[in-house]
Amino acid sequence: MAAVSEAGEAKSDGTGEARVLLEVRDLARDFDVSRPWLNRVLEGAPRQVLKAVDGVSFSIRRGETLSLVGESGCGKSTVARLICGLYAPSRGTIVFDGQDMGAVASREEMLRLRRRFQMIFQDPYASLNPRWRVGRIVAEPLRAHGLLRDRAAIAKRVGELLADVRLAPQDAEKFPHEFSGGQRQRISIARALSSNPEFLVCDEPTSALDVSVQAQILNLMKDLQREHGLTYLFISHNLAVVSHISDRVGVMYLGRIVEIAPTRELFRRPLHPYTQMLASAVPDITMSGKARTPVAGEVPNPLDPPPGCAFNPRCPHANDRCRAERPALADFEGAQVACHAVQERRIPLAPG
Repeated sequence: MAAVSEAGEAKSDGTGEARVLLEVRDLARDFDVSRPWLNRVLEGAPRQVLKAVDGVSFSIRRGETLSLVGESGCGKSTVARLICGLYAPSRGTIVFDGQDMGAVASREEMLRLRRRFQMIFQDPYASLNPRWRVGRIVAEPLRAHGLLRDRAAIAKRVGELLADVRLAPQDAEKFPHEFSGGQRQRISIARALSSNPEFLVCDEPTSALDVSVQAQILNLMKDLQREHGLTYLFISHNLAVVSHISDRVGVMYLGRIVEIAPTRELFRRPLHPYTQMLASAVPDITMSGKARTPVAGEVPNPLDPPPGCAFNPRCPHANDRCRAERPALADFEGAQVACHAVQERRIPLAPG
């Protein structure tokens, strides 16, 4: 899918394919969750390290929406925060529009780079300052990046942004508590758009909203993507939401990506056993009678993950190789999957 710039020009690499805007290579983030030093000395306890993200790699083309899905604790929100610079990676590389973000030397250069992407947070009640009026909230990136300085110009731009998210310019004088949850998330989107970004990281932006409001926000985000040529990294645990907004989907389990595929292909023919379990958990309103694989077992303790494939304790297809050797993410019939059973064709798959 070719992206469209503000000038209306397609941004591609000359082959008809949209250029890669974001590339993540072997990204990892460890958290030291050890008890205090004196406790460890007295009790003889070792240091404990939580591998929240453990070697994640993917790329996103301009104008595309890539979604990351998985159970709570799989590391998808940590990936979002690493990309936005809220966490520093323990390992790996983040390349934005050809520039390695870890190699940026000056603060000014980093600010110019970060102006090109923004984040929409999960909770619209916690992400907005309750003591600020909406106009000041939306204008904060404009002032922080020095994009506008004249008060009248800022007020005009804030009114345009509120209109873009289907709110009234007069709402700039109100406080966040005067709005519903869906309206607050619209304000968050307006704030994210105020610096004219190319890339938005959306960390479960609809999970705290009612179902009907979720649909409104998702449709708004798709409209804004078409109007402004935006690129999205969309984080969610809701497969129905993901199927509506995504071009491609990456499935995460215990800090690693186990499958990446185009949205239609992933829902039509999930490859990894974990993806199959997630798809089976979605209610079948058509009453098709299709065989379903129940989601069984519990996510292992991330402080003590199992050897080999992290999913092997819950997988009905696991063998000795799965319990000893961790599979790498590899190409398989138009998708990427990290599963020995799939690569060895031990799992019956639907026709391609």
